[in-house]
Amino acid sequence: MNFVLACIPVAVVLALMLRLKWGAHKAGAAGWLAAVVAGGLSFGLTFEVFWVSQVKGLLLSIYVLLIMWPALFLFHWLNRLGAIEAVTRMLQRAVPEPGLFAIALAWCLSGAFEGIAGFGLPVAIVAPMLLAAGVQPIRAVAAVAIGHSWAVTFGSMGLIFQTLSAISGISSQELVPWTATLLGAACIGCGLGAALVLGQSHRWKAVILVALLMASVQFAVCYFGLSAMGSFAAGLAGLLACAAISRRTRENSTPAPATTANSSKNVAPALACYGSLALMLAALTFVPPLRIAVENFRWQATFTRVATGNGFVTPAGKGPAFLFLTHPGSLMILVALVAVATAFWSNRQSARETFLHATRGTVSSGGLATVGVLFMVGMAGIMDHCGMTLLLAEAVSGIAGSAYPLVSPFIGVLGAFATGSNNNSNIMFATLQKSAAEILRLSPALILAGQTAGGSLGSMVAPAKLVIGCSTAGLTGQEGAVLRKTIGPLLALIFIIGLILLALAR
Repeated sequence: MNFVLACIPVAVVLALMLRLKWGAHKAGAAGWLAAVVAGGLSFGLTFEVFWVSQVKGLLLSIYVLLIMWPALFLFHWLNRLGAIEAVTRMLQRAVPEPGLFAIALAWCLSGAFEGIAGFGLPVAIVAPMLLAAGVQPIRAVAAVAIGHSWAVTFGSMGLIFQTLSAISGISSQELVPWTATLLGAACIGCGLGAALVLGQSHRWKAVILVALLMASVQFAVCYFGLSAMGSFAAGLAGLLACAAISRRTRENSTPAPATTANSSKNVAPALACYGSLALMLAALTFVPPLRIAVENFRWQATFTRVATGNGFVTPAGKGPAFLFLTHPGSLMILVALVAVATAFWSNRQSARETFLHATRGTVSSGGLATVGVLFMVGMAGIMDHCGMTLLLAEAVSGIAGSAYPLVSPFIGVLGAFATGSNNNSNIMFATLQKSAAEILRLSPALILAGQTAGGSLGSMVAPAKLVIGCSTAGLTGQEGAVLRKTIGPLLALIFIIGLILLALAR
């Protein structure tokens, strides 16, 4: 009975988004209410557990929203200036074959962005570029959601992978070969999935060729101790390979738009904003004295131990760490302030109109998206603190038995869907997966690689990320339509990754 009730919040969200086409803000509210009711009926939800879970959820939501709102403002600001379209045209000249160009953006460029700063930023930036190239909005968001997910574990400058190593107590040297192998297979699948959504499945040969290069680059970079650069280097290599392949078939493609002085001028704001953001993130990663200095500016809430009426204990711990000078949202706010100040100094009237347009667009697209994030994360918090999520994972692992490697990635997906983050999925389930591996006498490093591969691929259906992507593509409230396009490729990919794990575990 408890297992059925634990399934209800997730089932409600999926049913409302997939079948009734509800947006994340409404489906999230219904899922949150279902979690409260299930928690109160069978899991001993108390007021103390409720408020602790919701305050933690609020802090995690703020962490995400601090990325989403500045990203939205930058997008609307740059879009008003014509910069998004200009950058898209510039990249089209580098990859002139239209079909391969769309794949390169959704798959390679988004992976490179994920390597620098994840948390939904790649979807927020790349989906509008696909729109500017003429891709239908739902396809654009779905393609990027699928395309970027191979890069998540080694993304965010290696944060997620290092967290996995720290929590599990297994060295990165032991984790890298298995993890990079599984994510190499995922890279191929994500490329093919993005091509399918974009209507470019006939480019499968080129996709597989580029994917093999990207997987090899990611493996080599991570194997030699540079896991922080794994996704970025692989994504960049993929872009260069797509450009080379595209130029060889240029005579069979539509000519790329011609360069104009005006379009070149419009590119400058986007390159200045996103380029400076990338440089600052890279500097904070690869200049240790600078990183140590700015990490002192941090705040992290501490929460007491809480227990449900049924005895499920959530130990005392800390909430998300707000590193004010290194958080991607803080850096985007800085970039936006400089961009706005420079524009006002140059032309006050024009800058004022652009600022008002960007502000209205940000509020319009970010309002309902914010509601969706708050409810989805709040639902995940209740499920986590009442033991529902752990119960689901333990039930799956108990049923699997000797076939456990096959289902290990599905547990990673469950965590990513519930929390919107591969990092949080690893935090929730790394210990469970390691314990299951030891009981079944399997390689813990192999099973943990399956966990984080599943969490990485789960990003393509995580409502919190879909909300961010839809908000920049003008699809607020249509997250269910995007989810219907991503859930099929996810299930196929996770099953394949599970089969690979099962074969490696023999």
